[in-house]
Amino acid sequence: MRLTAASSFPRQVFNEVYPVWTYSYLALLFPVFLATDYLRYKPVVLLQGLSLIVTWFMLLYAQGLRAIQFLEFFYGMGTATDVAYYSYIYSIVDVDLYQKVTSYCRSATLVGYTVGSVSGQVLVSVAGWSLFSLNVISLTSISIAFGTAWFLPMPQKSLFFHHVSSQPFSLEMKVMDCKNGSAVQDQPSVQRTPGWEDETKIPLNVEGSAAEKQEQKVDIVKVLKDLWRDLLQCYSSWTMLCWSVWWALSTCGYFQVINYVQGLWEMVLPSHSTEIYNGGVEAASTLLGAVAVFVVGHIKTSWAMWGEVALALFSFLIAAAVYIMDTVHNIWVCYASYVVFRIIYMLLITIATFQIATNLSVERYALVFGVNTFIALALQTLLTLIVVDASGLGLDIFTQFMIYASYFAAISLVFLGSGIYSIIRAYRRQEQMQSRSPESH
Repeated sequence: MRLTAASSFPRQVFNEVYPVWTYSYLALLFPVFLATDYLRYKPVVLLQGLSLIVTWFMLLYAQGLRAIQFLEFFYGMGTATDVAYYSYIYSIVDVDLYQKVTSYCRSATLVGYTVGSVSGQVLVSVAGWSLFSLNVISLTSISIAFGTAWFLPMPQKSLFFHHVSSQPFSLEMKVMDCKNGSAVQDQPSVQRTPGWEDETKIPLNVEGSAAEKQEQKVDIVKVLKDLWRDLLQCYSSWTMLCWSVWWALSTCGYFQVINYVQGLWEMVLPSHSTEIYNGGVEAASTLLGAVAVFVVGHIKTSWAMWGEVALALFSFLIAAAVYIMDTVHNIWVCYASYVVFRIIYMLLITIATFQIATNLSVERYALVFGVNTFIALALQTLLTLIVVDASGLGLDIFTQFMIYASYFAAISLVFLGSGIYSIIRAYRRQEQMQSRSPESH
């Protein structure tokens, strides 16, 4: 959560400062994605820590528009390099431990976010601390994390550029069948770059000391060609394409809402005139979202059949929450709507994550999610440039949120139509199969 030293959120902050983060994030994401793998993760983890240190130091002492815009650039670098954290973790553990370490990492992030939000709210509301003091605590925490990162072991391999090769064999990756959602194998005729072995046969943390397993460095052009070919094959599945499109579209809108929601709250109820509970609301929405994510993990349903309709329904609820947040100028209604908004998004993005990742290898997992995030940022950049940026329309915060509500409503309509079409097509196919079964006897 970003905190500004000013007691108000002038229009200049919305239209000239915050958009810089979006542009920086988009511009740096793809180069950072490649650099992370090429440099074997740890240097980029250190770069992230350094970027965040610069961000919070400037947040404390920077003055003027240009300085704050540079602050947003470094913050964009910090968020773009976040991919290195999970990539590093996956590179040093066995595949069998992926689910467990992912749970640990997400739990640590959740706990840190919640503790930070609650602590900040208590220190401001009860102890009367200033925002400057809170940012000093944040800078100290980041500096400690940066120092700790220096002691991390350096990985000897990576997914794309630094391979551990053994006997050549074709990689069999599973992709969802576009017709019925079942898993099918990739065609064995597809040629693979050495090192794209099945990760269940070669763990990522295998040492390269054995003579038959040597590190191979792959040319960047060949890597990019292989990535492009695999990307086309992944998105040839209708199920994969559907969930990925929703991922990109909804993440774009989600980023916009969470980036500017505190500005909306400030306009509804200025912080200098009364006590605010923004930190408590962030903590509550995170915890309730985590509960919803846990519950959905135990729901058994045919997402291949009803997934698109579910996306349409919940996207409409998100649109309604954003609309209420924008039109009912009551801070408690805004808080409640925001909590509902985050719970639904966290719920759906978890389902989407599972649906996309459940039948992908590690390489394709990273590739698909990276591309989906890139598309989301590209859409967010376009939306920011048109709606928010002073060089575009430069709309006020209430008009912006009306547009965001309409945006989610449009997503709902698109997936409602697609879902109804898919259900009708599935039932027709089922009827055809039933009508043919007597003939076969």
